Amino acid sequence: MTRAALAAETAGAGHDIPFYAEPEMWLLVAFALFVGTVARPAWRALTGALDARAAAIEAGLEEARKLREEAQAALASYQRKQRDAVKEANALLAHAEEESRRVAAHAEKALAETLARREALADERIAAAEARALDEVRVEAVEIALAATRRILADRIDEAKGEALLDDAIKELPGKLR
Repeated sequence: MTRAALAAETAGAGHDIPFYAEPEMWLLVAFALFVGTVARPAWRALTGALDARAAAIEAGLEEARKLREEAQAALASYQRKQRDAVKEANALLAHAEEESRRVAAHAEKALAETLARREALADERIAAAEARALDEVRVEAVEIALAATRRILADRIDEAKGEALLDDAIKELPGKLR
């Protein structure tokens, strides 16, 4: 039968069709079964996910508590270490000041000794320079005297007389070299 015939039959008869013959009823039953089969696993998955998230949050909070306790312990340890380091730094500073005073005194003494040695060395160099200057003046005076002597001899002695003096000096040379 067709729908139209079924509709005509129900229209004239009133509502004589039992509830299980109504298609809307079966649609409602199918929808309820569908929702029941889909909603139950979805509910389980949703509550499982929420439980897992709550467990993860709980674990995170516990980890945060542990980290906080560790951080507080580390802070106390570093504060102790800082106090110890400040004490050690003060001790090192006092030792360094004492050492610097000792080194400064030693440096002053060494500087005074070095200056005395350099002054003595400078005096020696000045004396040596004076001696060299005197020697150079003497050598220059000798050279000037020799040059003057040559010029005087050259002016007063002619060539023949000069050669005779030279020959006499050569003859006397073997006797003077012995």
